[in-house]
Amino acid sequence: MKATAIIPARYGSTRFPGKPLALINGLPMIQHVCQRVSRAAMVDRVIVATDDERIVAAVEAFDGEVMLTRSDHPTGTDRLAEVAANIDSELIVNVQGDEPLIDPRMVDQAVAPLVENQQIQMGTLASTIDEIGDFHNQNVVKVVKRQDGMALYFSRAPIPWPRDLSSEQLAAGLPRLGLLRHIGLYVYRRQLLLDYPSWPKTPLENLENLEQLRALERGVGLYVAETEFSCHGVDTPADLERVEKLLSAENQ
Repeated sequence: MKATAIIPARYGSTRFPGKPLALINGLPMIQHVCQRVSRAAMVDRVIVATDDERIVAAVEAFDGEVMLTRSDHPTGTDRLAEVAANIDSELIVNVQGDEPLIDPRMVDQAVAPLVENQQIQMGTLASTIDEIGDFHNQNVVKVVKRQDGMALYFSRAPIPWPRDLSSEQLAAGLPRLGLLRHIGLYVYRRQLLLDYPSWPKTPLENLENLEQLRALERGVGLYVAETEFSCHGVDTPADLERVEKLLSAENQ
């Protein structure tokens, strides 16, 4: 069983309009993402989902596959579901279009548990938090999981809280505690994804502004695979400059 990766890409962005088409070493960011995801062993198809003709043209220019979607989707998951309804694939991977340095092995790590265990309906990724600033940063989403790898909760708050450690002890011992940062890459069974947009928002989802809590509050089992690889998302032009330097160093 292999998966189809869908990359939602919007032209409009408050902080960085036209972000998917921003050039990195001469190529649009969306091309970098597509090329890397296509190298994942467990993916046999990569589709860009967009509501903008400029992105359609850019993807077609590098012979990528793209589908034009409605423009009124409230979330990327809704856009994903529109595309999923028109393809035949048991597993759908949601890859963010602003991760031009994504390692293909991250996609495989997220997909593998759903291939190996048919009972898992949804999966995602997490990595170890190694900086105390990230642990306290509300923009870094944390996840706590059960011993079998299923998610217990996601939060912008620092969880779980090491009650008996001083601030100094916490900072010094952080990497050994196994505290986890959530990475926004998801794998869905197709029917779950098709149902997802019809579910009403849930109280915790609204409180934390985290869409994945909708699944947890409805009792969906969400497996959290751990990865040793890092993410380098692009939210601002300054992030773009940082990614260009990292990519140049990677190619040396």
